[in-house]
Amino acid sequence: MADLDHQTRIELEAAAFRGLVEHLRKRTDVQNIDLMNLAGFCRNCLSKWYAAAAKERGVQLSDEDARIAVYGMPYSEWKQKHQKEATPEQQKTFEDTKPLHAEISGHR
Repeated sequence: MADLDHQTRIELEAAAFRGLVEHLRKRTDVQNIDLMNLAGFCRNCLSKWYAAAAKERGVQLSDEDARIAVYGMPYSEWKQKHQKEATPEQQKTFEDTKPLHAEISGHR
């Protein structure tokens, strides 16, 4: 890895996070359960990581505000506009892959 100073590394990581969030906002066709089943994390996990980082730094951030930071809108609105019912196959895969899910995700 390039010899980066601490601040540059933080800025690059933040830019990568913003890029991921922007991409996921555009890909509303990709359901959270699909992300969980394939990668072990989803938009909700990202919002939980975001909230955890805020808490570690003493920043007050509600769960809803963390979700808005990731979804770009209230979670209830996103669900209404974009979320589909999980199929039995998706639910089974979700259960089968639980040991691989992100630890902070709350899905364990």
